[in-house]
Amino acid sequence: MDWERHKDGWPHAAHSRFIPAGKGDGRWHVQIMGAGPDLLFLHGAGGATQSWRGLLPLLAGAYRCIAIDLPGQGFSRPKLAGRYGIDPMARDITALAEREGWAPVALIGHSAGAALALRIAETGLSSRVIGINAALGRFEGVAGWAFPLAAQLLSLNPFTALMVSSSAANAGSIGRFLDATGSTLDAEGRALYHALVSDPRHVDGTLRMMAAWNLTPLIARFPRNEAEVLLLAGTGDTTVPMDVSRKAAARLPKARVIALEGLGHLAHEEDPGTVAHHVRESLKAA
Repeated sequence: MDWERHKDGWPHAAHSRFIPAGKGDGRWHVQIMGAGPDLLFLHGAGGATQSWRGLLPLLAGAYRCIAIDLPGQGFSRPKLAGRYGIDPMARDITALAEREGWAPVALIGHSAGAALALRIAETGLSSRVIGINAALGRFEGVAGWAFPLAAQLLSLNPFTALMVSSSAANAGSIGRFLDATGSTLDAEGRALYHALVSDPRHVDGTLRMMAAWNLTPLIARFPRNEAEVLLLAGTGDTTVPMDVSRKAAARLPKARVIALEGLGHLAHEEDPGTVAHHVRESLKAA
């Protein structure tokens, strides 16, 4: 996305900064707000820092909140084309944090960002993970091969991102997608997602992440993952059902699940106050 075009309407733009990501024009878009122990926020596939617009101010009074755009999404640019899988992304984010002197007391991830947080915890960057509607399961049956294959084929076509984003912008499919998550967003939230899916570069980055995504090794290591894990699961989530969190928690040695009654997949955007409460209580008990 073009920062100059969108910055005036982007949430918390005053807290944005850009950090070089190696050689060339690679860069990270990061928002840093507040002071205190560090919290690192990782959005889900297709989102960006706007996903945390309601939650960051509620936690910034006691913590330094650091939210990043994942490679190729939002305003971040990947340093290398092949760095979209969960393992390269975990290594790159860990290296970024170490280079910048961030020492997160917890990694907070939404959906696929929660899986990424668990993978980053394995690097030793943080020993605590808070997942919001964590996408920690594998597709079953035909979907197990059809969905990843479709994403791979889409990402290999240089015109696909443009076609997908144009369709979303013109046909109102973003509204149908948001409704299908079980969440109800306000007009600002819908407009921000519309801006994201209308941008070919953001769509391309999302598709490439989907195509490279493989959770099988991470899931196999769950019994050896020593992170303290809190999974917040919306009872109304129609994208990642609550049972996914329950099954993951049963295999993670130090995990527990809290139900978010009536909230959907974008629970932290629907009701940031409730999510902030659970984050504070979890960290208070640490």
